[in-house]
Amino acid sequence: MPIIRPSSDLRNNYNEISTICHQTNSPVYITKNGAGDLAVMSIELYELLTDKHILYKELEKGIGSLDKGEKFSEDEVYEELDKI
Repeated sequence: MPIIRPSSDLRNNYNEISTICHQTNSPVYITKNGAGDLAVMSIELYELLTDKHILYKELEKGIGSLDKGEKFSEDEVYEELDKI
């Protein structure tokens, strides 16, 4: 279940929100005037999500290459992975 807090909690209860983010490893959704506005998360979760996004984009490019009939040697694949 998502954790939802009002924007005033960022100012008044920052440490509590930080603790929640770190302990649950989930974002805390912040509302402004009763509507969703922000998602706050730990740096660790943010880095995990961005790393996954990069990996998925690379996998998508690889699948696209296969669909086009492009093939690469094992060495070429590892060279590209090293660049990333």
